[in-house]
Amino acid sequence: MGNQSFKPQTYRLGELFAGAGGMAWAANSVQSKGSKFSHAWINDNDKDACRTFRHNLSIEHADVHCKDVKKLSFEQLSKIDGLVFGFPCNDFSVVGDRRGRSGKYGGLYRWGIRGLKEKTPLFFVAENVVGLSSSGDDLRVIQLAMKQAGYLIFPQIYHFENYGVPQARRRIIIVGFRKDLDVTDFQHPKPTTRGRPISCEEALRDIPEDAPNNELTRQSETVTERLKYIKPGENVFTADMPKRLRLALKSRATISQIYRRLKPNEPSYTVTGSGGGGTHVYHWQENRALTNRERARLQSFPDNFEFLGGKESVRRQIGMAVPPKGAKHIFRAVLRTLNKHGIDSQC
Repeated sequence: MGNQSFKPQTYRLGELFAGAGGMAWAANSVQSKGSKFSHAWINDNDKDACRTFRHNLSIEHADVHCKDVKKLSFEQLSKIDGLVFGFPCNDFSVVGDRRGRSGKYGGLYRWGIRGLKEKTPLFFVAENVVGLSSSGDDLRVIQLAMKQAGYLIFPQIYHFENYGVPQARRRIIIVGFRKDLDVTDFQHPKPTTRGRPISCEEALRDIPEDAPNNELTRQSETVTERLKYIKPGENVFTADMPKRLRLALKSRATISQIYRRLKPNEPSYTVTGSGGGGTHVYHWQENRALTNRERARLQSFPDNFEFLGGKESVRRQIGMAVPPKGAKHIFRAVLRTLNKHGIDSQC
């Protein structure tokens, strides 16, 4: 379509389940022909994540609503051009109980749908784990709700290691444009590092001594001794080690990430935000868990992005984030599409 008289626009964003700000950092880092994104408001119920967001993202006039999304008053939120929501994935993850939409978190996607209906943004970007696609008919129901809210949708499974992120992380991204805009040609960005992904060794190289969140994790002598028997790529169940160092766990708990060492010449396995002993991601050479800064590097956060809160809170914030360098490609594609169709901001 295009519009010869189109002027650069600033598209205002609202974001639900914003976390520490991985998606926001990405959106506010892209421009196209002078157009850009700027946050109007965000919401999250984690106080530490909200503090981290405020601390790192100098977004003028953006309101931070730190509360349960169910208590959020959409009527009082300012008008927006785009809605971003990475609705909680706990009930869709293959590692969890797979309760889907009926679980404690699975139904929270409805607040994203409510945001679409009440704020009628030009577009939206939604994110969730790839397990959503195999969680019964959950993905179909959620996509149908997006369409019934008035949007043409463009779903895509992303392998973020193909987009400059040093981590094998698969996520479903759904981009939607309001039907009356007649955007039928949106294209998800092409991979940038397929076949030549960034390795762990490259990603964790030369961390400054004064980098924030880089304190070592305390671990017992038993854990240190156990790690001596685990080779890069192995975990506590595949390594050859004395019986006294093995773990006696139920079969369902014997997932490959437990005390799994990284392979230095490959991207990391998926960094998670929760879990007990053995799920902290382990160095390929040194007998220790990674620091939070190292995990943040694997998530592609810049070193000057400082996470606030206790060590486990920071770990959770990092693991639950969308890798910002991967998300940048998505927001850039959205911005180019808005420019191409000459769509003005409605704010």
